[in-house]
Amino acid sequence: MKEQIETIQADALAAVAAATDERSLDDARVAFLGKKGSLTLASAGMKDLPNDQKPIMGQALNVARTAITQAIDEKKAALEAEADKKSVEGIDLTLPGRELLQGGLHPLTLVKDRAVSILRRMGFALADGPEIETEYHCFDALNTPDDHPARNEKDTFYFDSGKLLRTHTSSVQIRTMEKASAPVRIIAPGSAYRRDEIDATHLSVFNQLEGLYVDKDVKLGDLKGTLEYFLRAMFGTDTEVRFRPHFFPFTEPSFEIDVKLHVKGQEPKWIEVAGCGMVDPAVFSSVSDQRKDDAFDPENVTGFAFGMGIDRLAMIQYGIKDIRLLIENDARFLQQFA
Repeated sequence: MKEQIETIQADALAAVAAATDERSLDDARVAFLGKKGSLTLASAGMKDLPNDQKPIMGQALNVARTAITQAIDEKKAALEAEADKKSVEGIDLTLPGRELLQGGLHPLTLVKDRAVSILRRMGFALADGPEIETEYHCFDALNTPDDHPARNEKDTFYFDSGKLLRTHTSSVQIRTMEKASAPVRIIAPGSAYRRDEIDATHLSVFNQLEGLYVDKDVKLGDLKGTLEYFLRAMFGTDTEVRFRPHFFPFTEPSFEIDVKLHVKGQEPKWIEVAGCGMVDPAVFSSVSDQRKDDAFDPENVTGFAFGMGIDRLAMIQYGIKDIRLLIENDARFLQQFA
C-alpha cells in the first residue's frame, strides 16, 4: 500500500505541474483529494490493515496529502501571478494615475430632500400614490368641472383606457383621505405631467411637492404661517414672499405664492413657486361620499392644501434662470452641485 500511496503522490504532483489554468488545477485537486479522489479512496483502505501497519500507512498518507496540498497552493499562486502580469501588459506603470471623478446628487434631489426635511420637522408625514391615475382621483374628487381646461386632451396625457398621467400630486391627498381619518398632515413629493410648451420656466414633466393638513378648526392663518416659515427656512430669513389671490377648483379661498428670484447680474424678479388655499368643502363631501361615512364631513373639519414645483425651488435656491438646464444633463452644469 505504501508503494500505491507514493504512486498517487507522484501522479498528483505531475498533474498539478501540468495544470495551465485554475480550472485544470481544480480538476487535479478533485481527482486526488476530492471525496472520490485517488488518495481519499486509498485512505479508506486503512481499516483493512493490521494494527501494526496503520501508523506507518497513516504517516505516508499525511505526507502525500501535505505534499499535494502544498503543490496545489504554490501552483495557484503562480497562475494568479501570471494572470496579473498579463493583465498589465502594454500598460506603462510609470504614468501618473488618473483622477477618479466623484459623483453627486442632482440639484433637484438636493432641493427635494431639503424641502421634505423641513416639512417633516413641522410634523408632516410622507405619502405616495400612483403616477397613472383615474379621472376621479385627479379631477372629480378635487371639484374640477367637466369643462375645465386641465381635463382637455391638449393639456393632459390620456391613455386609451381612460386613465391619465397625473397632472399634480393632489391625487395623493384624495387617496390618503380615503384611507385615513382626521387629523391628516401629509406631504406628497413626486412627478407630474402636463402638455405644457417647454420654455425657460415650464416643462412637460416636472417635480411637485403637495401638502395637506386637515383637522378641526384649521384656519387661513395656519396656512400662511406654515408656508412663510417653510420658504424662509429654505431660502433664508430675509426671503421676500407674497400671496396673490387666485382660483383653484379644490380650494377656497385660493392663493398663488411668489418668491423674489435673485440671479447674479440680473434684476431681481418675482417667480411663482406654489399654489395654496383652504380645502373646498366640496372636496370633503366627495371623499365622504366615497368613504360612506362622515370622517371628513365639511361641517366638522377644515384644512389647507398647497402644491409647489421642486424645479422652481431649485431655480431660486441656486439662481438658475432656465429650468431646462435641470434636465439637459450637461456635466459642466451639474458638477458645480456635486
